[in-house]
Formats: sequence, C-alpha cells, structure tokens
Amino acid sequence: MEIDNLLAEGTNLIFEYGPKLVGAIFVWIIGSILIKNISKALTRLMDKRDMDVSLKPFIKSLVNILLKVLLVISVLSMLGVEMTSFIALLGAAGLAVGLALSGTLQNFAGGVIILLFKPYKVGDFIDAQGYTGTVKEIQIFNTILKTLDNKTVIIPNGGLSTSAMVNYSIEENRRVDFTFGIGYGDSTDKAKVVLHKIIAADKRILKDPEPFVAVSELGDSSVNFAVRVWAKASDYWGVFFDMNENVYNEFNKEGLNIPYPQMDVHLHKNE
Repeated sequence: MEIDNLLAEGTNLIFEYGPKLVGAIFVWIIGSILIKNISKALTRLMDKRDMDVSLKPFIKSLVNILLKVLLVISVLSMLGVEMTSFIALLGAAGLAVGLALSGTLQNFAGGVIILLFKPYKVGDFIDAQGYTGTVKEIQIFNTILKTLDNKTVIIPNGGLSTSAMVNYSIEENRRVDFTFGIGYGDSTDKAKVVLHKIIAADKRILKDPEPFVAVSELGDSSVNFAVRVWAKASDYWGVFFDMNENVYNEFNKEGLNIPYPQMDVHLHKNE
C-alpha cells in the first residue's frame, strides 16, 4: 500500500508541477535567446547612433543584468513561488549583500558618476591612482588602462570618482618644459641663440604661444636655462626627447659646455 501511495503522490506531483516545470524551462530557453538578441540589437543601435564608446559596455552590461533578473523572477513565478515573499526575501538578502559588498556598490556608483560627468573617456591618456596609461574600457565597476609598456591595469571606479586625476587628453596643446645648463664662463647670449635656433628648426613646436627661453638659476656648477615651448598633445613626447638630443649635439658643436658633477681631491703630504 505504501508503494501505491508513493506512486499516486508521485503521479499527482508530476501532473501538478510537470507542466509548470516544462513551461518554466521553455520560458527560460526562449528568454535567454531573447536577451541575446536584444543585446545584439542594442549594440547595433548604439553603433548606429555613434554613441560614446565609454557608455556602450556599461549600458550593455546593465541591460543584460536587468533582463536576466526579470527572467529569473518570471520563471520562479511560473513554478508557483510566492513572489511577494520572494521579493521581501530578495530585499533582505540584497540589504545583507549590499552591506557586505559596500566597496563594490561604491565602485558601481563611481562608474555611473564617471559616465555621467565624463572626467575621461575611452582613448584618453590619464594619470590616476598611481598609474599612467590610455583608457581602454570603462566597465560598471572598473576602468581598464593600458600603460606605455603595454601592461593592463584594472582600477576600481570608486577611487577614480573621488580622488584627484590628471587627464592629458582634454586640452589640444601641452607645454613642454626643459632645464638646460651651461658652464660658468660660457656666453649666455650664445646659448640663447642656439636654443632659439633649435626651437625654430622643429616644426612641431607652435609659434603661438611664443617659446620662452631665459636664465632661471645660477646653480652650484652651471648656469641653468628654463625653456618652455608648446606643442600638440600628440607631439609631446616626440618634442621632449628630440629637444634633449638636439640640445646636446648643438651645444657640443657650438663649444658650449654641459656641466656635470665633479669632485676635486687634494692630497697633502704630512712631513
């Protein structure tokens, strides 16, 4: 009799919950396919509208998460789960998880702030949190940088949205600063002429603002010149490295000494 009762109860459960389970599985499969298609359509729409590349991964991830949460709720509702109790339980669990993942939520809020106020965007060259590199992607929780030596750095958005940051790509032009020294006894007028000649020969250096060359310091072993020129942001490092090399070569040709630290040692013989 017990076996007959178990079989009867099993049959009742199959007839009662079987269709619901099949329907829930069917809805899950169809819903997953729809979410993928919606994600692809959203990507095409954002590409067509020429939306900022910084927003694309963020919006795509956010929409996917929301749609999957709605799909899970729909499937559970079809299985007969009481949604009022489930939502209350989900709210309590969400509070507990939120307290446990306060740093993660801060990073999420930081990502929203970054995408709204745009202190930087994909492709910008920035210096933040001790790292310098090009922004490759702005995700929901993190920003991905590619450093000059091709390292990938993942920085949480929370710190980026609340701390100081330098964006080198916002302004079209940048000033390039140099300090060059000549020896005491060399002509400062001649050094100025040579420096102006080097500056004029480099077509990447802008005429406006006008280049600045002046004696800035009488150092311990050298007379130092402050040289300030302006160039396109994209030409900054080219101008910087080439200027140093050209000054070294031209100073040598013109007989201008470039001082370096020296030490004189005097030996005294004791009688």
